[in-house]
Amino acid sequence: MSTGKILLGVLAGVAAGALLGVLFAPDKGSVTRKKVTKKADHYADSLKEKFDEYMDTISDKIDDVRNEDYAEDIKAKFNEFLESISDKVEDIKEDVSDFAEQKHSKSKESKKGYKTAAG
Repeated sequence: MSTGKILLGVLAGVAAGALLGVLFAPDKGSVTRKKVTKKADHYADSLKEKFDEYMDTISDKIDDVRNEDYAEDIKAKFNEFLESISDKVEDIKEDVSDFAEQKHSKSKESKKGYKTAAG
């Protein structure tokens, strides 16, 4: 439920209460007006307190979001990324090394074959 609807409901309740108080009041008009004023002040104070509590809750939640340590999450993800790249680089190094060894072996074999054919 939105805050506007809550406020509107509270204000409508205050107005209805004041109206019913005036209509069914057994006291004189001046006494009734004082009672209505006191009640209205009481409701206004109560509404203000509830609104302040609501705003404090929202402010706390905003502060919590601002203060969360997103840097740690980003750092951890970056480190995972670096590890992944490091693993890939190691795999590539091994593949290149294996390829170089194969070429070196073939080169030696062809040199032997050349020496054997020439000799």
